[in-house]
Amino acid sequence: MASILTASRSQDVALQGAILLYGQGPGQFSYATAHRIETDASERPVIGAGVPLNRMALIHAVREVAQHALPKGEFLTPNVLSISPNAITWWCPPAMRRVFFSCKELGKRSAIVPHPGLVFQASQTGFAVFAVQGHERPVPGTALFEPPYFNTWDHGKICIGSAHVPKQIDAASIDGWESGFFDSAFTHPNHGGKRLTYEKGEYAFWKDMLDGRFTDYPTQVLVPMKSTLADLIAGKLE
Repeated sequence: MASILTASRSQDVALQGAILLYGQGPGQFSYATAHRIETDASERPVIGAGVPLNRMALIHAVREVAQHALPKGEFLTPNVLSISPNAITWWCPPAMRRVFFSCKELGKRSAIVPHPGLVFQASQTGFAVFAVQGHERPVPGTALFEPPYFNTWDHGKICIGSAHVPKQIDAASIDGWESGFFDSAFTHPNHGGKRLTYEKGEYAFWKDMLDGRFTDYPTQVLVPMKSTLADLIAGKLE
């Protein structure tokens, strides 16, 4: 038994059979056989004897796999920027949100503070967040900025840690992904590139934020990246 993650859900599956393809050269298939999966004396799965696979049986097998592997049709809300078989990307406009901190330098604190516009991406390779300037919905040429948060790495990658995030990668799970980020305590700034520009550093910035110094997010502290939203969607971040 194994767990697999598709673009729309996670599910437990067991190895049921195998299809072997034959041909005269790489990528050239002219014959196929279907095989049952058996177990050896050590209870390990092995490929059993095969039988010729006709055209209709092969088409049926491919359709069955495609039906369960491809994302289902779903309603897309205006905040969704891109959706593919491997990832979903969405936008959060600038807003007031609660943050939680638990670290030696700031103690255990929580407050509702301003946030910049944010672009999130949940994918089969991880969870990421980026900052953007302005209040308008991002377009492909919109510049991305480093996420000005603790618990993030270079290229926007989020250190999930003990946070609870959905197994699904779809529009219906966006709220769950956001909750996994905002409802978890920020504990430390990760090593790597610079996350924000502030005279006395990251701890001083977030102390001032928690103390209510800013009524709007000070976008001048954001650190620009070399990439745009189009680069993120295409998987070509720099």
